[in-house]
Amino acid sequence: MIPDFDARLRAHGLAPLRRSAVTTLQLQIGRRCDLACTHCHVEAGPKRTEAMDRAGVERVLHLLRRNPAVSLLDVTGGAPELHPEFRFLVAEARALGRRVIDRCNLTVLLEPGQEDTAAFLAAHGVEIVASLPCYEAPNVDRQRGRGVYARSVEALRRLNALGYGRGLRLDLVYNPQGASLPPPQAELEARYRDELRARHGIEFDHLLVLANMPVRRFASALARDRQYERYLALLGAHFNPATVPGLMCRTLLSIAWDGRVYDCDFHQMQELPPTGPVRTIWDADDLAVLAGAPIATAPHCFGCTAGAGSSCGGALVQEADPKGIGSPGRRGIAANCVALLAP
Repeated sequence: MIPDFDARLRAHGLAPLRRSAVTTLQLQIGRRCDLACTHCHVEAGPKRTEAMDRAGVERVLHLLRRNPAVSLLDVTGGAPELHPEFRFLVAEARALGRRVIDRCNLTVLLEPGQEDTAAFLAAHGVEIVASLPCYEAPNVDRQRGRGVYARSVEALRRLNALGYGRGLRLDLVYNPQGASLPPPQAELEARYRDELRARHGIEFDHLLVLANMPVRRFASALARDRQYERYLALLGAHFNPATVPGLMCRTLLSIAWDGRVYDCDFHQMQELPPTGPVRTIWDADDLAVLAGAPIATAPHCFGCTAGAGSSCGGALVQEADPKGIGSPGRRGIAANCVALLAP
């Protein structure tokens, strides 16, 4: 049985879920990507053609100018670097004094025509959040494609040489494979740091631990394996009310490539519209009108509230779990990352 997220909020006196001030614009600028990862909730890939046009990019910059409270532009894809307006958007947003995050899959930095992209990002002080779902090659290649681990390591070395992880912000992202919850973020970060430093001399700032969201490509894989309802039940069983105040949907506005807006990136992929007064980037200049608006919810919201919580910035609370997931030691963390080698 699929749990009811709103009912769970009400049971803890947390309903209805409402927005506070918008401080982050997260732009899903397009769906073209050089990879087609099994966990990708965007279903991005090399054959996708959806991309925001120049008018949309200009409108996003207009919203940044009109809303000084929005301090962060978080650019994602697909591989956002493949978008023809990516560099224009980044340079203009940085000129406005905004922080910019590039959600990078690493391998795109080695693609033909992208040879100077890493240097461009460094020159503009762009923060990089890079996906690396394990410190072991077999797991990464199974989830993301053959040879991806080696190419990711090469890209990380290039980023380190440009100052990333050594002054310029470089965060890595871990997500489990399959219908399981991620381990404690702090412990896994320490393991990543030890392993990547010893194996490759790679440095990074933080590890962001994310739960896999049961939407789109990953939801289809769960349904194929008859694991969808089981995974939703697992997430629901580990609902943590302490995560709710920090949910990213309270301060983030998700913008699709076609200009429609959503409460979060996962709602965007499910085409679950917001309940507030703004439906597209052309509907309002002042995003303060969103403050206090109710937030749409769905069963996949349990993915952000299970255990220590999950968001685009990683865990939401200290490694606390009211249902007793427990905190695996280093042996448990290693097993979580490499045991997936078994068929």
